[in-house]
Amino acid sequence: MSVAAAVKKQVQELGGGFMFSRETKEFGRSTGVDGFFGPYTRGRGGVLGDVDADVVTAAFGFFPAHSIRKAWESVPMPAAKAAEGYLAACQDYGRRKLADFEQVERLAQLLEVVVAASDPAGVPLFAGWRALPLPADAPARVTQLAHVLRELRGGLHLLAVRASGITPLQAVLISGSSFNDGPGQARWYGWPEPFEDITATVQDRWQRAEVLTDNLITPAFAVLDEAAGAELTTLLTAAHKTVFTR
Repeated sequence: MSVAAAVKKQVQELGGGFMFSRETKEFGRSTGVDGFFGPYTRGRGGVLGDVDADVVTAAFGFFPAHSIRKAWESVPMPAAKAAEGYLAACQDYGRRKLADFEQVERLAQLLEVVVAASDPAGVPLFAGWRALPLPADAPARVTQLAHVLRELRGGLHLLAVRASGITPLQAVLISGSSFNDGPGQARWYGWPEPFEDITATVQDRWQRAEVLTDNLITPAFAVLDEAAGAELTTLLTAAHKTVFTR
């Protein structure tokens, strides 16, 4: 198994865990807007700048346009300030969760090498988040870099889904999330019902998209030799366990 495939769950969950944290809820309160989606959309998408909501829809990929527009326009905070606040929440989450993780400095070093070596073509959210400054302390740096890698994989997965001949909604209906089944996740995103039945053909195309995603992101990890790749896999797995069992 490639390093990219071996760490995709850890990157997905470690890089996105802060989005539901107390730190991010505090950021949401600072925007003056209740609920999850407005602060999430403005915070995560803030690296794109003060753009029209369609630009955010294009980058997020798996959400219906009406949900993104409503969320994006609900928060009056300037995009750059929202991104700054969302970044601070991500960093503070790492400081709280990984303060006692002994190998956090080495994990931060390995993640930084992979992120720096990654090609930003076609993945604007990754490019935007990578451009933000890294903190000096390793626990905050790890969660920020994990989030940046999560944006890389998510953006490449969107390209793979399109290339495999399925729609973003079909991908959501199949994959769901760590917290929700497919229809539940699609409903939460705001996709209108009734949802289509997923045929064996669509399921097979989604499986091909997963493989293609692994192939697309593999060059980012190729900067590491075999020993460093194995070390990254071990450390990401241990950090994931530390974060989600405390």
